[in-house]
Amino acid sequence: MIQQTKTNKTIRIVCRWFVGLVFLFSSFTKGVDPLGTAYKIEEYMTAWSFFGLDFTGFLPLAPYMAMTLIVIEFCIGVMLITGSFRKLTAWLLALMMCFFTFTTLYDAITNDVSDCGCFGDLVKMTNWQTFWKNVVLDVPTVFIFLTRRWPRKKKLEQDTVILTAAVAAMVIFGIYNILHEPVLDFRAWKVGNKMITEKKDNVMRFEYQNKETQEMATLTIEELTAAQQADSTWSEHWQWIKTYGDEQPDIKAEGFFIMNSEEDVTLDIVSSPDMPTILCSIHHIDKVNERGVKAIKAAHQMAMEKDIAFYIITNAVEEDLLQFLADNDLTDVEYYFGDEKALETMMRSNPGFLIIKDAVVQGKWHYRQVERVIDFPYEEL
Repeated sequence: MIQQTKTNKTIRIVCRWFVGLVFLFSSFTKGVDPLGTAYKIEEYMTAWSFFGLDFTGFLPLAPYMAMTLIVIEFCIGVMLITGSFRKLTAWLLALMMCFFTFTTLYDAITNDVSDCGCFGDLVKMTNWQTFWKNVVLDVPTVFIFLTRRWPRKKKLEQDTVILTAAVAAMVIFGIYNILHEPVLDFRAWKVGNKMITEKKDNVMRFEYQNKETQEMATLTIEELTAAQQADSTWSEHWQWIKTYGDEQPDIKAEGFFIMNSEEDVTLDIVSSPDMPTILCSIHHIDKVNERGVKAIKAAHQMAMEKDIAFYIITNAVEEDLLQFLADNDLTDVEYYFGDEKALETMMRSNPGFLIIKDAVVQGKWHYRQVERVIDFPYEEL
């Protein structure tokens, strides 16, 4: 056991605040988007197996596991900073860091999951970066654990109030973000983001290499013509390598596409400059409830009245989608297909509504907020 000296007290305070702030930051970035954390847990359950045992049977528990993890992490951060329940906090911290260190080391070695989601969508880290981050946190964790028995004044009532308030605050915050789109959006489809790369003029370019010096030159047709006119022997010294055009615009969301039965129409729909477009994302068609169906109908009815483009984007197979549309009297809705993970990233809500014009996200709402879709000032866009 480490002696309780003035220096060691200072070190303990620094350790508590350092680890506590990291845990608060980590839990907040996940708590603002609990469904994103649940999807990450599902990814681990699908990718990992030990000794022939897989975890796919626990997939329905992922949302509850996500909220439990977020609440525990937040409470540890609060208790570390406030000095509450010193022994309990030290044990919880030690156990959690052991778990995190082992899992991130295994993930770094196997690379089964590319990003652990430690800081939600705000901070992306490689698996090895995540592991070494945990190793750094292990050092103050050991010191906190070894000094857990230092004497302190009993403040059971105060500690209980702090812990209860921390649990209540994060549970309420997390549930709100589940029932709505996250209050802070760290994803590509954030309101105000332009979702395609800047359009280029697609000028034809010619790449040549000097036969003597091996120097490379890339020229437009005007520059090539001027060089040949200025030096009649230019073509004798330069060898043509290839001809190409500038890259076309591309979508800024990883893995996102919109397909009809024949072709990719992503850029046509996302970058439409003439009118706003409402994208209704459905990433789990079998989980759309009655209220979600009513929201789709209400938004679609408004879109028809205002002559606004309205499309359902889903990952469902066409047969299931057509059955869903027929069962809910939505056969006149135009639909396209996309990737499940990309749709989950675009909208956590199922269904969810996103308004876009000229590739700029104008608004996005949970189906519980469909009135905002209906009342949106489209004429001002």
